[in-house]
Amino acid sequence: MRGRSSNLCSLLLFSVFSLLFGAALVSGFRICSFNVNRFNSAKAAKPNVLHTLTKVVSKCDICLLQDVVDSDGKAVKPLLTLLNRWKSTRYDKLPYASVSSKVLGKSADNMQQYVFIYRRDIVNVTGQHQYEGNAFVRPPFVVQFYSNKTDIKEFILVPLHSEPEQAVQEIDSLYDVFEKVSEMWNNTNVMFLGDFHAGCAYVTRHDKKSIRLYTNSNFSWLIGDGVDTTVTDLTDCAYDRIVVHGQDFLKAIRPFSGKVFNFGKEFKLRRTKVLDVSDHYPIEVRLKGSAFLHLAPPLLILLGVSAIIQFFLPAL
Repeated sequence: MRGRSSNLCSLLLFSVFSLLFGAALVSGFRICSFNVNRFNSAKAAKPNVLHTLTKVVSKCDICLLQDVVDSDGKAVKPLLTLLNRWKSTRYDKLPYASVSSKVLGKSADNMQQYVFIYRRDIVNVTGQHQYEGNAFVRPPFVVQFYSNKTDIKEFILVPLHSEPEQAVQEIDSLYDVFEKVSEMWNNTNVMFLGDFHAGCAYVTRHDKKSIRLYTNSNFSWLIGDGVDTTVTDLTDCAYDRIVVHGQDFLKAIRPFSGKVFNFGKEFKLRRTKVLDVSDHYPIEVRLKGSAFLHLAPPLLILLGVSAIIQFFLPAL
């Protein structure tokens, strides 16, 4: 009996080790950015589009949506409802929340919002600021977040969906935004993300000499110039970017985690179905931490039960 108990304990310990090791491998806090290409109530009313977008956003702990046309709330609300419905049926209730900018733009037929959707069980909003000024068509809506699940606890996200013809000026002006918000919140852990149009004809190699986020070595570009963030074969451009300030923030990011998320390939969708959602792919980066360890209790139970069944099954 003692031998059987010893073997059972060994199996359980192995299960725990496997769980913790596996969790360590997938640990990380994912920040995403997605130009959803005129996301309005009509688009949200299409079941396939909403389903796919929900699957994309559900992979992120914070997801910035750009080109949201939702002044009446009829686009983002169904997305949040479906997200929370999906999560409430799993092991834990993991409700999502959102924080949105005001409607931004200089043309009545092209007014947009920035929307951050985040998992409020592991991250909190500690500040928000609408940047003002004429340097941007859609000035950044800056949000400061805090999470105890990341190595770097409090950080600032600065979104930008640039006007293509003004991309060089707007990307350079992000430096001014950095100076303002870092002083305002006494926090230099700043990440810039969004559809900068920072590629092809809009930002050339020569243009980079006029952009302080390029010329200042304190800024690290995590999505390279050779990456294609667009869906169609007509373009091959690194429009969408993620940039971080400082070595502290850079060290808190999982190496080589900045990348495009090809959800068409991941979800086995035809190109036409991908384009129904957007002509851009989302981009992402992962912070070091343990964002997924909240899954441990239910998985541990399943592994433990499995070990017990396998142990006793031969005796039956």
